[in-house]
Formats: sequence, structure tokens, C-alpha cells
Amino acid sequence: MMFLPLTPNGETPVRALTIAGTDSGGGAGIQADSRTMAMLGVHACVAVAAVTVQNTVGVTGFHEIPPEIVAAQVRSVVSDIGVGAAKTGMLASTAIIEAVTAVCTEVGIGRDRPVPLVVDPVCASMHGDPLLHAEALDAIRHTLFPIASLVTPNLDEVRLITGIDVVDDASAHRAAEALHGLGAQWALVKGGHLRTSTHSTDLLFDGDTFLEFTSDRIDTGNDHGGGDTLAASIASALAHGYSMPDAVAFGKEWVTRCLAASYDLGAGHGPVSPLWRLHESEDA
Repeated sequence: MMFLPLTPNGETPVRALTIAGTDSGGGAGIQADSRTMAMLGVHACVAVAAVTVQNTVGVTGFHEIPPEIVAAQVRSVVSDIGVGAAKTGMLASTAIIEAVTAVCTEVGIGRDRPVPLVVDPVCASMHGDPLLHAEALDAIRHTLFPIASLVTPNLDEVRLITGIDVVDDASAHRAAEALHGLGAQWALVKGGHLRTSTHSTDLLFDGDTFLEFTSDRIDTGNDHGGGDTLAASIASALAHGYSMPDAVAFGKEWVTRCLAASYDLGAGHGPVSPLWRLHESEDA
């Protein structure tokens, strides 16, 4: 695959910001975002929105960061360091979603603004443990999505947000239209959880055109952090100046390679791994 260009030693690399929750097991959340960004030569800045208590088996609790502190982290980073793209992950509550939306608008992050925003609308862990208060779904739909350059829900999140159960190509198209109708500039319906073939197809829609991105399905139960890794790699490509379709194509290939390199960890689901890049040359 074509890698994102690395910055020569001693020169400042491009920067990206993740606004999300932590994963104490290291497989998802800010840890996964930072790991992918680093492997792609991007300096990762972070705004912690929540601290989770989790391992490979499940999430047993989380603590929300005060909304004003979440917003202050974003403001502090952008005013001094600057970022070329941003992404969100676990935001936990309506108050945090509203604070993030307001500060992103203030500092120029989001659709039709200088810095693109990838919204990964994290609602629950892969084990089904809630990571978002139920009443916050409306804030995702009507507050956060309208400032999103791209939204990247998995199929469970699509169902929660739109009420559409994606079971085939036709329902995937309806879901993409519904997500775009909530205000996002681009909507990506990920097909990773639709295990009906040997391939995984993601569907991108901008209100006019549907684009499909297909890869071989990787047969592994170690897929923790896959959604975070995809969104972080897309944000990294956007920070490098990629168009949205090219960034999504890059992210799709990146997360497929990370799935192929996933490893066992603990008693549950292991993480997808960007560490494969350490064993590959840039020309691989």
C-alpha cells in the first residue's frame, strides 16, 4: 500500500487531534488513535472526554471529564500547535457533545471549515457495554452530525441513530442517505459487521454520489479498536491533504492490514494492530 509521507527527522510533522475516551486495555479509544497516527507519521494531539475502565472482556465503568475541560483541551491545542484534521470518538454525554460542537465551531473544525472533522459516533463497546448515555443520541444526530465532514458509524450505531437495520446493499444505501440527511457532509456506512460474504464493503455518500470500497474480509476475532483505527487513519490522510474519497480508500486499506496483523491479548478480543508497519519498508 502507499504510505502517507513521513516528515524528515527534526522537522515538524502534520498534526491531528483526537477527542475521545481512553481505553485502559490499550486496544481502542485514544490509545488506538494515537498509535495509528504515530505509525502514519502524524503527531497526535488529544482531548480526553472520558476515562473508561475496561479490558479485553468488557467495560465495567467510565468517568466523564467535565465538558468545559474537554473544550479547553481542544482550544489549547489548536491555538498553539494547530491541527490539519480532527476526529471524535467516545463523547459519553449530551453536555460533552454540545461542548465539543461549540468549541470545534469556535476554532474552525468541521464541515465547511479549514479543519475537517471525522465523527466516529461511539455508542457502545464491541461487547455491547454502553459508552454513551441514551439521551445523548439526539445530540449526536442534531448537534454533532451537522458539523461533521465525515461520519463513520458501524452497523449497530447506524441502527441506533437512524433506525435502519442494514442487511443488504439496498438498506446500506438507505442508511447512507439517512446519515447524510442529518447534516454530515459525507457519510460512510461500514460493512465490516455485515458478514454475508467473503468481502467487506464500505459505502460512502456525499448527497449525490455513492462510492464503494471493498476489501477481503479478514477472518479474526481480534478486531477491538477497528473503528477507531479506521477513523484515525482517515483523519491522518485528511491532515496530509487527501480528498475525502482518497482518505477513505487509504483508511480502508490501512485497517484491513491492521486486522490481518491483529493479535491475541487477554481473555477476550485482541486489538487490531498498526504495528505491522514496523516490519515493512515504505515501499512495501
